[in-house]
Amino acid sequence: MVTKIKTKQPVMAPCNSEDGVDLGLPAEGHAAGSAAPSARMSKVDTAWLRMDGEHNLMMIVGVWILKPGLKLQEVSARIESRLLKFPRFGQRVHQDATGASWVTDADFRIERHVVAEVLPPVTKGQEQLALQNRLAELAMEPLDIHHPLWQFRLVEDYQGGSALMCRIHHCIADGLALIAVTQSMVDGGMEPPTPRHPAPGHDGLEGVEEWIADTLVKPFTEVTVKALDVAGDGVVGALGLLLDPRKGLEQGLEKGLASSAGLAKLAYQLMRDGASLALMPDDSPTRLKGVPGASKRVAWCQPIPLAEVKAIGQALNCSINDVLLSCVAGALAQYMKSFGDDTTGKEVRAMVPVNLRPMDQAYKLGNRFGLAPVVLPLGLDNPIERVFEVRRRMSAMKGSLQPLLAFGLLAVAGLVVKPLQDAMLNLFSRKTTAVMTNVPGPREKLKFCGATLEQSLFWVPQSGTVGLGVSILSYGGGVQFGIISDATLCPEPQKIIDLFEPEFAKLSLLTLMLPWGN
Repeated sequence: MVTKIKTKQPVMAPCNSEDGVDLGLPAEGHAAGSAAPSARMSKVDTAWLRMDGEHNLMMIVGVWILKPGLKLQEVSARIESRLLKFPRFGQRVHQDATGASWVTDADFRIERHVVAEVLPPVTKGQEQLALQNRLAELAMEPLDIHHPLWQFRLVEDYQGGSALMCRIHHCIADGLALIAVTQSMVDGGMEPPTPRHPAPGHDGLEGVEEWIADTLVKPFTEVTVKALDVAGDGVVGALGLLLDPRKGLEQGLEKGLASSAGLAKLAYQLMRDGASLALMPDDSPTRLKGVPGASKRVAWCQPIPLAEVKAIGQALNCSINDVLLSCVAGALAQYMKSFGDDTTGKEVRAMVPVNLRPMDQAYKLGNRFGLAPVVLPLGLDNPIERVFEVRRRMSAMKGSLQPLLAFGLLAVAGLVVKPLQDAMLNLFSRKTTAVMTNVPGPREKLKFCGATLEQSLFWVPQSGTVGLGVSILSYGGGVQFGIISDATLCPEPQKIIDLFEPEFAKLSLLTLMLPWGN
């Protein structure tokens, strides 16, 4: 059951902040638990806050496998000393008729957010399954809305070490920001940067348009004044495509022709990509689509050497991403075939988060990412043919503004009433089978409280009726593949996981067998 957010408290007056740029950085004179003014939540973050549903909660769920084991006291002390330097983690959510605010939790207690966990007794060799089952349960347990929306749970004794499970609501930050923040907790982690004092910004779409212009439009042209105008109208028009895509495309062309050549190209691309987003066909019907249930499953494999993935990519003139995505497509196809399903002509669309912030600002909290649709071909049995097709499709996506438009869609969703928000976001649910992340992590293994971080996995939430989350994470010289799935649509994700490495092995073998010249 999902906790409903109700409050009878008076509306808090918002402080001045840029929409989407109140980033939870350390504030001068304020620490977690101290009195501080409220900060208005950005519209995009508000959309994520209100997106919790019966089948999917908007939490980023992850786990660290650590060796040797750690005790709760030292883990709690480390998290308190490092994480709370970001005041957002000491703030709760206050909702009102117009949106939401971040308010300091006057009753903050670290023991509420860092707790001990004991897994049920299992036979030797079944410890990972027990941990996976517990993570699946936690993915469907709402966080306490009356306090900051995050929690760590430590299994002190796990396979000769410890397991640290983490849940953070997506309204706090996106995955890239949280990776940067959690890296500040490791041994030798960097201190949060000194915050700047933002100038008063705009509320609603104006702030979104300003940020879009600064971040994405200005690099296209030096005509910055006109660029702001084109970007603003382009985003609004692209979102209007949801109602009448073809009319919007025509209007975009008219505006583009009335502008300079560079701005015309940009205006056209905005409207073209918006039309593509709105007119996306529904995903292929497969057993992975349908009405989700109320429980989840979690599974992951052991790391594959990253050097081997790179070698195949270099041999085939493909990126690491192309290689891994083709293996995901192959594993999904083989999984469906194991049930007798015909995969001929079938495709699976996955929404992939795309970072929309400068990398030097990765530490800033909040959500600044778009969504790009990646369509995986299931009907190609030849691994070489499949990886080349994935490469072709990924190349066609380069330079697309669809992630930007998806960001704007989320901003608009944060402005409207929840039923309308749900209707807008169902655009993605109907047309999507999975949410997929592919994140490069540190090349060397990190340490946390003196223990080595052996494995790191996390999954971003699935929205609406999407029932599959795929996570690919490179870390410490290896690549790890993980799945979180709805138990009704995919009750045994381990079967998909177990097919990933064989698909990689087939691709590797066929690559070696190619008729290489001198």
